[in-house]
Amino acid sequence: MYHSGSVAQQAAGSATGLLDPRGHDAEAILFQRCTWCGTAMYHRLLCPVCRGSELRTERAQGTGIVRHSTVVHRNTPAARNVSQIEMSEGFVVRGRVMGPPIGIHSGDRVRLSTAKDPVRGEPVFQLLDEPYRAWS
Repeated sequence: MYHSGSVAQQAAGSATGLLDPRGHDAEAILFQRCTWCGTAMYHRLLCPVCRGSELRTERAQGTGIVRHSTVVHRNTPAARNVSQIEMSEGFVVRGRVMGPPIGIHSGDRVRLSTAKDPVRGEPVFQLLDEPYRAWS
């Protein structure tokens, strides 16, 4: 079935899941929540559970848990980590945790430090519980 241009524009303009940084805190992570099933997700067009397209934008609290962390050595002068962070709202985001890459482990609690790293454009987190330093 052929749709006229005005109908297509109306449909594109009515998407509630689009992330709009205007009017929100620049140091926050914005995510979507499905209005049908309540699933939280990060930067999606459709709900991965029910395939619904009615998504509302919410602001994350900024705390989470490291689910996976790996050390990357390429395209950087020094080793850096890339981590999968499960936020307290239930969605997973890829970001970087500040600190020595060897000191970041699965299960560590983190807090958002910067929503967008100026170089890589990914969120930056800091550890909530500093590792035990017996020799310092």
